[in-house]
Amino acid sequence: MTIQIGDKLPDATLTESTEFGDACPASPKKVSVAEASAKKKIVIFGLPGAFTPTCSAQHVPGYVKNLDALKKKGVDEVWCVSVNDGYVMAAWGRDQKAIGHVRMLGDGSAEFAKKLGLELDLTGGGMGLRMKRFSMLVDDGVVKQLNVEAPGKFEVSGADRMLTQLG
Repeated sequence: MTIQIGDKLPDATLTESTEFGDACPASPKKVSVAEASAKKKIVIFGLPGAFTPTCSAQHVPGYVKNLDALKKKGVDEVWCVSVNDGYVMAAWGRDQKAIGHVRMLGDGSAEFAKKLGLELDLTGGGMGLRMKRFSMLVDDGVVKQLNVEAPGKFEVSGADRMLTQLG
């Protein structure tokens, strides 16, 4: 069952790395969704994969570009979540100039995607189990807005739409 507006976010363990060694990101730390979303207004956007065309050219850059505008509307944090490990998310975040701005969180086992009901089976295309493209506004762990894209689309989950929904 897909999460709905008014639902509490399910707890899951994501991973995050924001520090880098000589060749790669430092070991990712575990992040509890329940703890990290408590008493905060957060925009979470999910996508099928790091370093993929639409995700890299439009989705992440839109949120990085609009971060200040989102914060002016009361958003405390913006999270990018994908079914990738924390190392890949950190490297992608550095490539996108998102580290320190947008939290790049790995859902390596698709635990969060499954609990949200937003998993996407792309095994036929060689990508395995992934996350649907979406955005949501979460206030103190409760979903206030939810925008789930139709397959292959990028029309409702971008930063511009979220800014409009925030008023």
